[in-house]
Amino acid sequence: MSGHSKWATTKHKKAVVDARRGKMFAKLIKNIEVAAKMGGGDPGGNPTLYDAIQKAKKSSVPNDNIDRAVKRGSGAEAGAADYSTIMYEVYGPQGVAFLVECLTDNRNRAAMEVRTAVTRNGGTMADPGSVSRLFNRKGVVIVPKSQEAREVDEDAVLEAALDSGVEEVNDLDESFEVVSEATDVVAVRSALQDAAIDYDSAEVQFVATMDIPVDAGAADKVFRLVDALEDLDDVQNVFTNVDIPDDVMAALEA
Repeated sequence: MSGHSKWATTKHKKAVVDARRGKMFAKLIKNIEVAAKMGGGDPGGNPTLYDAIQKAKKSSVPNDNIDRAVKRGSGAEAGAADYSTIMYEVYGPQGVAFLVECLTDNRNRAAMEVRTAVTRNGGTMADPGSVSRLFNRKGVVIVPKSQEAREVDEDAVLEAALDSGVEEVNDLDESFEVVSEATDVVAVRSALQDAAIDYDSAEVQFVATMDIPVDAGAADKVFRLVDALEDLDDVQNVFTNVDIPDDVMAALEA
C-alpha cells in the first residue's frame, strides 16, 4: 500500500515555508469564502468548508480572519468577490507537466499573469486536455506522524481508514499522505477522526498517473516555475508530475 511520493514530500516541506507568507493566508481565506458561498456557512453541514477551515487553522490563520471569510462567503457580511475556477495546462523542462488551478475574480488578469510567469521561467502553455489527461482527481488527506497524544504509524492510519476507501498511504517523512477517490475524501477524513487521528488537511487534488524524473538542472527550473506561479494572487494550486530523485534533491539542498 505504501510508496514514497518525492514531489509530495517536497511540496509539504515547501508549504511550511510558504505558510510564513501573507499570500498563503490570503489563498486559504479565499478557499473558505468560496466554500461558504457554494455550500453555506455552517461547517457541520458543509464538509468542504469544514476542511478549508481546518487547513487554515493548521496554517495559523487567525480565527477572526476565518470567521469574516465565512460571513462574506455565506452572504452574512458584505464584500465577497465573485470567484471562478480556471485550470491552465503547462509544459516545463524535460517534458514535466503542470496543472495550474486559479481562483479569480478577473479571468483576463489571471490568464495574462499565468502566461507571463510560464514564458519567463522556461515553460510553455499547453493545449487543453494535453496535460490534464496525465492526472486523476484524488482525495488527499495529510496526517502528521507526531500527534498530541501519540506517534501515529502507517498501520494505524491504514487500520482506521481502510474501509472508507483509502487507496494508498505514502510516507512523506514527517507525515502520511492518504490517497483515495475524490468522492471518498470526507469518508476517509471522518474515519481517521473517529479513530482519534488528527489531520492537517483534506482536499481534492490532481495526482499524476506517471512521474517524470529530472536532473538537477531541470529540478531547479521546476522549482523556479512553481515559485513564480504560486507567487501569483490568482493561483491557488500547482500540480506537477515531476519526480526529483533523492540524490538530486540532496544536491539541490546542499
